[in-house]
Amino acid sequence: MKALRALLVTLAAVACMAAASEPNERLPDPAQEARARAMFREVRCLVCQNESIDDSQADLAADLRRIVRQEIAKGRSDREIRAFLVARYGEFVLLKPPFSAGNAVLWLAPAGILAAGGGLLIALLRRRRTGEAGELDEDPGLSAEEEARLADLLEDKGHDCAEKTPQEAPPR
Repeated sequence: MKALRALLVTLAAVACMAAASEPNERLPDPAQEARARAMFREVRCLVCQNESIDDSQADLAADLRRIVRQEIAKGRSDREIRAFLVARYGEFVLLKPPFSAGNAVLWLAPAGILAAGGGLLIALLRRRRTGEAGELDEDPGLSAEEEARLADLLEDKGHDCAEKTPQEAPPR
């Protein structure tokens, strides 16, 4: 059991080292490197598109990591670095772009779709419950004329069947 545990710890350490950046790429100041790593998680890899540059192994992601580190080394703030990346690559480079007039449709479309779907569902449920004319959907029954006509039809049919005996029925 201890051997298995030691093997798992060794494999986890190797996996962590493989995911870590090259030592020559890291910033000498640990605080700046930590800030850079935090920024990496906010920037989208433009090749992978659903990964941050921290997770991506693409060459462009490595270039973006290098740019972020260079900007941090120059003393730029996180806001300035984001603005630089957006100016260069567009808002798509940010994994969580800020709300703006340009992307308002993207932010508001899910809420609009949910509201429209909810309204449609409520309208369909009301229509089903009240009917199209706005009355309750109860069976009004037959009118007096319809009942009289139905009684006549049933009498005529019953009368014809009652008078005929099985011998008088037409052959099949």
